[in-house]
Amino acid sequence: MSESGEINEFGYIMELLAKGKVSIKNIERELICPACKELFTHPLILPCQHSICHKCVKELLLTLDDSFNEVGSDNSNQSSPRLRLSSPSMDKIDRISRPGWKRNSLTPKTTIFPCPGCEHNVDLGERGINGLFRNFTLETIVERYRQAARAATAIMCDLCKPPPQESTKSCMDCSASYCNECFKIYHPWGTVKAQHEYVGPTTNFRPKILMCPEHETERINMYCELCRRPVCHLCKLGGNHSNHRVTTMSTAYKTLKEKLSKDIDYLIGKEGQVKSQISELNLLMKETECNGERAKEEAITHFEKLFEILEERKSSVLRAIDASKKLRLDKFQTQVEEYQGLLENNGLVGYAQEVLKETDQSCFVQTAKQLHLRIHKATESLKSFRPAAQTSFEDYVVNTSKQTELLGELSFFSSGIDVPEINEDQSKVYNNALINWHHPEKDKADSYVLEYRKINKDEEMMPWNEIEVCGTSKVVSDLEENCHYAFRVRAYKGSICSPCSRELILHTPPAPVFSFLFDEKCGYNNEHLLLNLKRDRVESRAGFNILLAAERIQVGYYTSLDYIIGDIGITKGKHFWAFRVEPYSYLVKVGVASSDKLQEWIHSPRDAVSPRYEQDSGHDSGSEDACFDSSQPFTLVTVGMKKFFIPKSPTSNEPENRVLPMPTSIGIFLDYDKGRVSFYDMDHMKCLYERQVDCSHTMYPAFALMGSGGIQLEEPITAKYLDYHEDM
Repeated sequence: MSESGEINEFGYIMELLAKGKVSIKNIERELICPACKELFTHPLILPCQHSICHKCVKELLLTLDDSFNEVGSDNSNQSSPRLRLSSPSMDKIDRISRPGWKRNSLTPKTTIFPCPGCEHNVDLGERGINGLFRNFTLETIVERYRQAARAATAIMCDLCKPPPQESTKSCMDCSASYCNECFKIYHPWGTVKAQHEYVGPTTNFRPKILMCPEHETERINMYCELCRRPVCHLCKLGGNHSNHRVTTMSTAYKTLKEKLSKDIDYLIGKEGQVKSQISELNLLMKETECNGERAKEEAITHFEKLFEILEERKSSVLRAIDASKKLRLDKFQTQVEEYQGLLENNGLVGYAQEVLKETDQSCFVQTAKQLHLRIHKATESLKSFRPAAQTSFEDYVVNTSKQTELLGELSFFSSGIDVPEINEDQSKVYNNALINWHHPEKDKADSYVLEYRKINKDEEMMPWNEIEVCGTSKVVSDLEENCHYAFRVRAYKGSICSPCSRELILHTPPAPVFSFLFDEKCGYNNEHLLLNLKRDRVESRAGFNILLAAERIQVGYYTSLDYIIGDIGITKGKHFWAFRVEPYSYLVKVGVASSDKLQEWIHSPRDAVSPRYEQDSGHDSGSEDACFDSSQPFTLVTVGMKKFFIPKSPTSNEPENRVLPMPTSIGIFLDYDKGRVSFYDMDHMKCLYERQVDCSHTMYPAFALMGSGGIQLEEPITAKYLDYHEDM
């Protein structure tokens, strides 16, 4: 096969264009990049066979790199007390373009890229962008489209002195365009350049020989049928395609060309059928538009009936309230008039004063008897004052909770679609919220809509936010800190939806999530502690060393705590992190400590000191608590044997029960600026214990283990986290 044939392995598309079977102006939708929605620029072929601009791949990978790094805290000191050094800065795009680029040092050396065309994650391999082929055929078609769109715009000569002349030909070897005079000057007869390949004016230059991206000095001469991509002979001999079935480039060219030509001829032959189906689709669109308007009218009618019922009930309720109000006001007015009569020169008192002026005894006695009874009654009412009516309208408060709930679930007929159920055990909130649900008729639902809203303390009804989901789980981001959120989900089958699921209430952490790993250098004792490769899990094992020290226990020897800290320090702001202590753990201490205190612990081990007199030993003798300051440079609480031990407080108001069941996950909230640390039960986001801490130095997450035990840091919830757990 000739070199020209090797370069044009997909040249059959261009031949069809040349034959005039396809108009270049009618294929614009095929020349649009799915990422930037513009014409392709230097398109690359992804492993899923979709194409995307070279610059778009870089930008998307850069966005993924930034989103992954955002899990860490912006207000953190990136150095441990001793040996941790900050990483040197480098250009991110160059780093992404280099072979072997990866998101972080803890994952395999591969690059996962979300294809915007098929919306699936594809593996770019160890070489990343450098392992992708450039789609020269597509690039040529795009160039022809650009020329057709700008027919009046000429391509100018690249070598002319200003002003440049219009070019007449382009050299594929020099990758430049020339006018007639410049072409003669730079490609004189009798020289090597005279043999260069030239074409009509173009701005699209591609290599004459397609080279292998894996082996840059080898040219492409075979086609891998499994991976559906061209390869070189080294790829087949000892590379990634050694066990794959390959064929020659000429055979692949012929086979693919025949298949595509037959498919195109078939589609062209079915042109009448396609036009008929287009007409049918247009009729269906009109019918859909009419049916949609009719459905809207019916919905408006139903809601208007509801409005009428509500208006009628509203008028009835308001009339009842007005009647009760009028009756009460009348009673109050009568009572006011009676009391006004008790005032001097008014009413009863004035009348009694006039009666006292009567000098005839018989007449006085006749009138005074009845008057005395009235005055006595008024006097008794003054002694026991009681309003004639109540001012409260508590009995007239309209209870709409049930109706509000029913109206909130108002939807279309479910037509047998079951209600999805949110899985509370698999749903949680950390830096983001992860919501999982189960649907008995999963295969019958086309999609789901996840709704969530913030619950205010004053119970103000916030609007629901909606997210359309294709699967049965979703990561929800951008939630406010220290807030309650309600989540619910409903299933959709076409335009029909199920009722909403029961709401799940989750409480977000009180501060941004602080991301760190265990430091394997500063104070790490590899004889007692076992750290995994990802540095997010540490285990302490009571091994052979403790058995050797057993005889010393009889003479007052005590095993010391093995400390391990986070690899990032905190110098300001509010931070929250969470972890799990394994149920089999004997003694684990968790909390925060300052850099100077850590230096003291690490450089001054207390192997021969009794833990009874060590403040942070975890033994509750009581003597060590007596000397606690109100603010100290560290705070550690003891966890172990499935219990959470609340330390004694220097103040008198201690909790009644200082031994609590160990939470499944424990959270720590550090407010550096206010010098306060709190310990949380992550399952219910409930504060178990808090106290002041001296934050005059850099603070670090601190852990200590004795005997058998294990600590697992909570993994931040991201889209990658969701994909991983779905695969599991």
